[in-house]
Amino acid sequence: MDARLREIPYNYTSFSDREIVIRLLGEEMWLLLDQLRAERVTGRSARMLYEVLGDIWVVQRNPYLEDDLLASGSRRDALVDALRHRLREIEKRRHGNSRVQQLLVAAGKAVDDFERHFAETARLRARATRVLARHTRRDNIAFDALARVSHVTDATDWRVEYPFVVLHPDSEAEIAPLVRDCIELGLSIIPRGGGTGYTGGAIPLTPLAAVINTEKLIDLGAVEELTLPGCDRPCATIRTGAGVVTARVAEAAAAAGHVFAVDPTSAEASCIGGNIAMNAGGKKAVLWGTALDNLVWWKMVDAT
Repeated sequence: MDARLREIPYNYTSFSDREIVIRLLGEEMWLLLDQLRAERVTGRSARMLYEVLGDIWVVQRNPYLEDDLLASGSRRDALVDALRHRLREIEKRRHGNSRVQQLLVAAGKAVDDFERHFAETARLRARATRVLARHTRRDNIAFDALARVSHVTDATDWRVEYPFVVLHPDSEAEIAPLVRDCIELGLSIIPRGGGTGYTGGAIPLTPLAAVINTEKLIDLGAVEELTLPGCDRPCATIRTGAGVVTARVAEAAAAAGHVFAVDPTSAEASCIGGNIAMNAGGKKAVLWGTALDNLVWWKMVDAT
C-alpha cells in the first residue's frame, strides 16, 4: 500500500494515513487494513472507520477544537456517540470477519481513550494550576489554544506534539520553583525564548510538556569594564536576562563603543538565552568568536 495514501478525512497535517493509524490503533492494525483493502466491496465500512479516526485526529491536532469540547460536555458526548454509532454500523456489516473484529476492538479502545482524555486533561489542568500558582501569577499559566499553537514549533516548522502548558514567568526568581513544580507534575520541561532556532530544541516531543517562555526576563545592565581572571587588562562586559533580544545587546555595546560578537541573522527576534544554548555565531563571530567564546558567567537551573 502507498505509504503516503490519504483516505482519512479532516487530515490537514503532514501525517499519512499509515502514520495516523499507527498512532491511534497500532502498527498491527495498519497491516490488517492493508490486507483488507483488497477485499473491499462497497468500501462503506472502511470509509466509516476512517471517519472515526479522522474525527479523533482532527481534535488531537487542533487545540481550538479540543478546548471547545472541554468546555461543552454536550458536544463532547454527541461526538463520542457518533463515533460509537459508526463502529456499530461496521459491526453489522462485518459478516463474521475476524480481522474486522480485531479492528473494531482497537478502534473501540481508541474511542474510549479519546473520551477519557478530556476528563484526564481537565483534572491535570486543575492540579497544575494549583501547583504552579504557588510560584507565579495565574495569568502566567496558559493552557489556551493560542498559547499552545504558538509554542508547538520553532523556525523549523516541525510539529510533533502540542505542549500541555505554557509558562510566562515574570522574573528569574520564579524559574527554579517552577521547574520543581513541573517535575512534581511529571511534565517534560522546554525552555524557550524567541523560537527562532533551526535545531528543533524548543519542540515538544510529548503531550505532557511544559514550555517555559523566558521572553519576560529582560533585565539589561550597562556595559562595565571588568578585569577578568587570567586577563591583565579590563574587558567590556554586560549582564543580561535570558529573554533580552540579541539586537538590544548589540545596540548597548555599540553605544559604549564596542562590538557584540554574537550576530545571528535572527538578531531582531532571537534572545540571549537561546544564543547561549545554541552557541550562536554570525558573520562577526569570524573575528570575535561565538556566544560561548564570549560568555563570562551564567546562572542556570538544573533538574535538582
